[in-house]
Amino acid sequence: MAPARHVRRSVRSTRHRGFTDVGARGLTIDQAVDLALGTRQEAAPAPTAETSPLTHREQQIAELLAEGLSNRQIADALVISRRTVDGHAEHILDKLAVSSRTQVAAWVAARAHPRPVQAGG
Repeated sequence: MAPARHVRRSVRSTRHRGFTDVGARGLTIDQAVDLALGTRQEAAPAPTAETSPLTHREQQIAELLAEGLSNRQIADALVISRRTVDGHAEHILDKLAVSSRTQVAAWVAARAHPRPVQAGG
């Protein structure tokens, strides 16, 4: 298992930060960060629950990560093992093409508070 984990980390660290598979289904990481910080340059599609690349459980864990909980605290809250949370957290990072919990938090915030697009500019 250790080699697979190293490969995932290596791929994530060499991936262009602005590109993600999420773009076809929701927001790119850059769009999510811009939206969360209020620095959005162009209108982004409002994400919906069905556009999430995450499973229901991964979404739950992503929301708890965004609240600042540790993997141990998440495991206790969801009554699952810490190792299970570790695996889900790794999958979340991979699916969102991000390398930090902070980027996951920005993605969660952008989905929770989509800004309406104003007509006419």
